[in-house]
Amino acid sequence: MSTTGQIIRCKAAVCWEAGKPLVMEEVEVAPPQKHEVRIKILFTSLCHTDVYFWEAKGQTPLFPRIFGHEAGGIVESVGEGVSDLQPGDHVLPIFTGECGDCPHCHSEESNMCDLLRINTERGGMIHDGESRFSINGKPIHHFLGTSTFSEYTVVHSGQVAKINPEAPLDKVCIVSCGLSTGLGATLNVAKPKKGQSVAIFGLGAVGLAAAEGARIAGAGRIIGVDLNPKRFEEAKKFGVTEFVNPKEHDKPVQQVIAEMTDGGVDRSVECTGSIQAMIQAFECVHDGWGVAVLVGVPSKDDAFKTHPMNLLNERTLKGTFFGNYKPKTDIPGVVEKYMNKELELEKFITHTVPFSEINKAFDYMLKGESIRCIITMGA
Repeated sequence: MSTTGQIIRCKAAVCWEAGKPLVMEEVEVAPPQKHEVRIKILFTSLCHTDVYFWEAKGQTPLFPRIFGHEAGGIVESVGEGVSDLQPGDHVLPIFTGECGDCPHCHSEESNMCDLLRINTERGGMIHDGESRFSINGKPIHHFLGTSTFSEYTVVHSGQVAKINPEAPLDKVCIVSCGLSTGLGATLNVAKPKKGQSVAIFGLGAVGLAAAEGARIAGAGRIIGVDLNPKRFEEAKKFGVTEFVNPKEHDKPVQQVIAEMTDGGVDRSVECTGSIQAMIQAFECVHDGWGVAVLVGVPSKDDAFKTHPMNLLNERTLKGTFFGNYKPKTDIPGVVEKYMNKELELEKFITHTVPFSEINKAFDYMLKGESIRCIITMGA
């Protein structure tokens, strides 16, 4: 029986208030409107961004809400004006988008689409500001335009990457956020040359993805910097060759790294959001050619302070958003890197839980036990 044009009733994990366990509810999912697609989610995973907004830190709390933004699924139906996607397509919904029409989308250098750039405050769809989710007629807010903690969701077509149908969705779903953010920061922005040294600040999921990028690029030395020594053993699987714990040194970590590398690393990638780490990551690169890339999101009152001579001595400081990948254009290619065995995804996946036990995924992340936990929707 076709569900096209019909309301679909399905299970969703709804957050009713900040920091409280998600509740399994039957929700009504409206048909897709203009430039929207409705997707059957098969696998989703938990990202730290979901936890941050679930805890309602640093933004206007918006509840009830359906979180989730790393996922893989199959298009169920498409709305008016959607020509590049059709029912049955295997897709990754993505928290940021590519409208194809704005100056950023026309630029080869940017992925920061004017229309579909990440928006954490929006609880409805761009087309009409309304939610496509409801319970007994009462709207439930969207999150990042994706809301993948639901068996069906509605997403703007510009936020949907069509991928190889042979790719296993239970693995490649993690490509849609954190993994690509770290991987692209190294491959697309830092661009280490074969044999060069790379320092990675922060060995969470994004930092490990940045290390994986350095491994793929053929870096000679990959130095991991983290305050948690428990992360060091795990990081070896991602190509990290040496470790620095700033707590174990009585001098600035940039000085420690400069001494280890005869003047500084060739590239550094900062994946923590700590302003101190950002400054250290910049000041630890070699003068003349060193490049530092900032990935982590700082607190709103932070200020980056360094002596201008550090720049005049030919060090480069760059920032990146989502690894400089354009969602629709570039993410299918990241999936192909996995299919071609260049990129290893299995080692990022530490846990799997059925959808009914989604709150366990939050526990694993809050305890620091998981890199990525896959949530199986049909289970």
